[in-house]
Amino acid sequence: MAADPEHTVVDVGGTTLRVGAYAPADGTLSRVRRMPVDGMARDPHAPVPVLQERLVEQLVREVTRHTAGRAPGPVGVAFAGPISADGLVLAAPTVWGRRGEPLPLGALLAERLGRPVTVVNDLTAAAWRYAATEPEPFCLLTVSSGIGNKVFRGGDVLLHPEGHGGELGHWACDPSPDAPLCDCGGRGHLGAIASGRGVLAAARRAAAADPDGFARSRLAELCEDRVENPALAKALTEGDPFATGVLRAALAHLARAIGAVFASVGVCRFIVVGGFALAVGERYRQLLVEELDRQGCFGLSRERIDAMVALGAPDDDHGLIGAGRLLAARHPSAQGRVAR
Repeated sequence: MAADPEHTVVDVGGTTLRVGAYAPADGTLSRVRRMPVDGMARDPHAPVPVLQERLVEQLVREVTRHTAGRAPGPVGVAFAGPISADGLVLAAPTVWGRRGEPLPLGALLAERLGRPVTVVNDLTAAAWRYAATEPEPFCLLTVSSGIGNKVFRGGDVLLHPEGHGGELGHWACDPSPDAPLCDCGGRGHLGAIASGRGVLAAARRAAAADPDGFARSRLAELCEDRVENPALAKALTEGDPFATGVLRAALAHLARAIGAVFASVGVCRFIVVGGFALAVGERYRQLLVEELDRQGCFGLSRERIDAMVALGAPDDDHGLIGAGRLLAARHPSAQGRVAR
């Protein structure tokens, strides 16, 4: 067996499973493969226990295939859902739906694979990617189909042992009875309003409410049959006033959430990732900074607020790289069914 075998890293999302190799010696990621997750996206009518069993079988199969003929190093799994400290997946709305019993994924994989397995929330893993380069505490914020966050401080992600924390997307920021419905079933959650899906839904509502204004917009020029996220992101990058107005309304809620984290925890660094935010790019960051400045961050000047917000790397390797760096930090002391 090699003295320093590579780490196998896995990122389980709602639709895509990613498997790769992380070299702890130099921090490089290689041999990444992507495939559909055996979850509800492929079989929306399957019972939750069936989907859970399929997922475990898929993970065992793909990790075994990935490490065939190589020294069996530890495995890190970044998972799209809250994870307790003993490796229990508490919920996975995007993988097997809103219902279902918690799944002891860490214990199951460690037993089946016969090697140390660390299971973490996907954004927890992503935070470890940036911990290697950020010299001060930071909050990692993802804006994609949903919204999530994690605060990294004192050498680790701030989480309760039961997995609580880092779920800004489920903060109820709109108490109105007709507020947008969240994927979790709640109403008026930040993720339902300011995520990529939330902004898209708001743009469609705005187009229906003001057809003349929409018809004159750059967004309308970019659309074919209906408004979709690629056209919306492009219109925003080009400064379309119609699309910008929709995004500003959503960012007002997101800025309040960021302001609360800043004021309560004292984190002065926010790194934004996620497909929607990164598709809009610098324009997204600028609009967010403007809204934060408008609302005010107690004790910070506009210059400090501008420096506080940064965009993350424009790729989808956050969970894989982060899981590798977490393993490198905790292994060999991390044994078997470790999760946070």
